[in-house]
Formats: sequence, C-alpha cells, structure tokens
Amino acid sequence: MMRSAELTDLKQIMAIIHDTIIEMRTYNNTQWDETYPLEKDFINDIREGNLYVLERDSQIVAVVCVNKVEPDEYERLNWTSKNKAMVIHRMAVGATHRRQGIGKELMKFVEDLAQRNNITYLKTDTNSVNEKMNALFIRCGYTMIGKMSFLGKETPFYAYEKAL
Repeated sequence: MMRSAELTDLKQIMAIIHDTIIEMRTYNNTQWDETYPLEKDFINDIREGNLYVLERDSQIVAVVCVNKVEPDEYERLNWTSKNKAMVIHRMAVGATHRRQGIGKELMKFVEDLAQRNNITYLKTDTNSVNEKMNALFIRCGYTMIGKMSFLGKETPFYAYEKAL
C-alpha cells in the first residue's frame, strides 16, 4: 500500500537509505553518501507532504519524494516542454525487496499522482553511473534530455522527462 510518509517512519526510511548507499558503493556510484540524503531531508519532505512510502506486511519497503521543486541545474537543460512538472527525488527500494517490480510500481504511482493533480509532465535525474535507475527510467518511458553537473559529484547526472 502506498501512503504518505509520517515522522514515525523515519527509522525504517533511513535503514532503506543506509542499505541503498552500501549497494550503490558496490558499483562505484557515489550519488548518495554520508552527506546526502540526510534524515533532515526526509523530515522536510514529510512536513511538506511530499514523501511517500510503500508498505508490505506493515513494513516500509520503498520510499519516493515527489514535488514541484526543480534543482537550479535544471534551468540549463533543454526540456521539451515548459509545462508545470512534478519532479521525482530520493527514490529507494529496500534491499530485500529489490528486483520485484517495486521500482516500476513507484513510477506508476508517481504518474497517477501527477495526473490526479492535473500535471502531465514529469522530470527526474540520476547519476550517470547509477545504471539501475537509468535503466528503470528508460523502461518506464522516460527520455534522457541532457547531462548536468550536480551535487559536486565527479560524474555527470542524466536528466529525464516524460509527458503523460
């Protein structure tokens, strides 16, 4: 069941993030580390009503932030639409629930959420070395529209869009 995250979910959310950082390191992805994302980022997401969790058997197995906040770096990219967009941030699936279609389920939730809010355009990004997220975006019908420097990382980030 997808639902809005609550502050009482933070322990489970941060455990997923910790496991995700460890997994990312196995393929030299430094997109997330000890400096980002932090618990305060998720607290802010929850307070603003932008963080969602997926539960299975009363356990949180995935998390995603969806809002209309576009990083400043997006301004330099050639998006194909000027329409108002929802943006996907901080998405992760718990280690024991990966490779079960949950990423696609989260992406479908985001599309449905956008449409319920009369938004027909989605944006997101991920580090170029994050092969799993890049593949997920492409499988879900997103188009890579450019590269950008982001978060002071050495490797570029790929920006994606999807019209609904």
